Amino acid sequence: MSDDLRVSSNVPAPGAAAPHPRVTLRILATTDLHGHILPWDDLADRPAPDRGLAQIASQIAQARAEVPGSLLLDNGDFLNGSPLADHVAQAARSGPRHKKDHGNHIHPMIAAMNHLGYDAVTLGNHEFSQGLDLLRNALRQARFATVCTNLDRLGPTARRRSFAPRQILLRRQLWDQNGTPHDLMVGILGFLPPQTTVWERHHLTGKLAVRAILDSARAAVPRLRRAGADLVIALSHSGIGAEGSTDPHSGGDETISDRLAQIAGIDAVVAGHTHQLFPPSPEPGAPKDTDHPARTLTAPLVMPGFYGSHLGVLDLALCRTAQGWQVDRCDTSLHPVARRVGPLGRLQPLVKPDPHLAALVEHDMASMRAAANQPVGLTAEPLHSYFALIGWAPVQDLLAEAQAANMRRLLEDKPEAAWPLLVAAAPFKAGGRAGPSNYIDIPPGPLTARHIADLYMHPNSPVALRMTGADLVLWLERSVSLFYAVKPGSTDATLIDPSFPSHNFDMIHGLSYTIDLSQAACHDAFGHVTAPMAQRIQDLRHQGQPVQPTDRFVLVTNSYRAGGGAGFAGTQPPDIVAEDARPMRDVLHDHIRTAPPLRPTTQPHWRFAPMPGTSVIFDTGPGALTHADSIAPLEPLGLQPTGFLRFRLRL
Repeated sequence: MSDDLRVSSNVPAPGAAAPHPRVTLRILATTDLHGHILPWDDLADRPAPDRGLAQIASQIAQARAEVPGSLLLDNGDFLNGSPLADHVAQAARSGPRHKKDHGNHIHPMIAAMNHLGYDAVTLGNHEFSQGLDLLRNALRQARFATVCTNLDRLGPTARRRSFAPRQILLRRQLWDQNGTPHDLMVGILGFLPPQTTVWERHHLTGKLAVRAILDSARAAVPRLRRAGADLVIALSHSGIGAEGSTDPHSGGDETISDRLAQIAGIDAVVAGHTHQLFPPSPEPGAPKDTDHPARTLTAPLVMPGFYGSHLGVLDLALCRTAQGWQVDRCDTSLHPVARRVGPLGRLQPLVKPDPHLAALVEHDMASMRAAANQPVGLTAEPLHSYFALIGWAPVQDLLAEAQAANMRRLLEDKPEAAWPLLVAAAPFKAGGRAGPSNYIDIPPGPLTARHIADLYMHPNSPVALRMTGADLVLWLERSVSLFYAVKPGSTDATLIDPSFPSHNFDMIHGLSYTIDLSQAACHDAFGHVTAPMAQRIQDLRHQGQPVQPTDRFVLVTNSYRAGGGAGFAGTQPPDIVAEDARPMRDVLHDHIRTAPPLRPTTQPHWRFAPMPGTSVIFDTGPGALTHADSIAPLEPLGLQPTGFLRFRLRL
């Protein structure tokens, strides 16, 4: 058997077969756990019953009890993305003595997944965010299989070798309607976005390459069938694309799971990466999911949220025919760990956390919290993100100030040092899919390491790009597609497109501009151009002077955006003028540590074009009410069943 195929078994030899046997295989799936184990928001330091592997453990136990022989799979981005995971990575990189101790210490996320008995996982792009050494060490500790079909190791020869097995087989014994046992060979494939090598180029350049998802799948499915797979399950760390928006034969897209589900020979798909739900949530009071309109899928697909918010379940009803096992029917469902109830949207847990997982990570959590409480600096003003999507963004102002100061030092010896320096900064925590608690809210006073992590939660690094005035207009048009078009004179129109992630709403600091909401959005939420002639950005100015298309600028952004993340203009490698390998969080930490008490500006540098007699609805976190008096012209309309606080904004 080749190195690219692994078989695990939970059964002895098969028994006698029934004439027309029918069995049910249950697939249990998680995705985008991002190192969240306990039901606690470590950034805000408060309970969070809607997240954590300890919560979802109860759902897993119940689902397994209902259907023996279930498979438990994870779809990637399980290792990195939480304060706990960051702390573990930092400890692994610290001094020689600590490294020696840490070598025998199991990664808490791996320990938790071992405890729950995962069968197999694939890798997401964030598995590489802390470097290959940490990833390899963690995977060596795993008691579950890792599969990655489209990830190659690069070497001196032309032949590419696999980083992990490209395919695996899992054997399960299932019982038919007559009580007769049957062996079933389940083939597993795993895919991650081709853009991973760009987003994580500091760690992966010259070491790993990622092939297109669809091409890899078309080649892998027949190979896995020949190896004996009765069924093929695809773990796709990729979102669901806008239907009809891209070439169905292309495999290089970031959101392609729906097209993967149309490949012959694939029986089911687990999707992820974009932190969404599929099927769309039917829960009372849940936000409407407009991301995924009704579509035809050849194979069933499930996308179970993020941070352990939901357990995805695929119940495959199988019938054995002369051609082998066939899928007769599939029931697809999502099982949340919490829900919002009542007119005020109170968050109610639906399960109890697994106490064994809390005990497993007790030491690591205590160490992380001690490090998170270390003082860094002071802020004289509150730092919050409640109104970042309508222009009042003290957090983004602070991030822009820190990035500008850092990049000016890196540009000192370059010709571009004489060009105007701008900074693009987006709000990472501004509600959206993560709910009404997903906001920054830091009161005046001491700032700790935990606050720094809250202010910048991703492992991106700074990048400076050469830009023209024309590029900046395109960049901003992509950004302001966050807003729905508003008909002049309308009352209480919805302002924000809920399918547009707030982390793609870049505000460019150093410019002033007006946004005309009467114009159509130039792009959809996925970045595809839908109205190429739309011109929402008006009166674009730098230091009071109109920006001309040929004017030259340096724009500071992050490594994800500079690598093509979300499809912004002007992000080709030749446009890069400078890079800093340090994480953005370190840049922010150093800026705050050496600065006097922070006093970020509170006035927006952009505005909506006036539309007399027109109002829109804006939802934000409940804590916004404390700060609303300084934001005009807002009218509070009360808490909603979704848990958000609603305001009316008069244009």
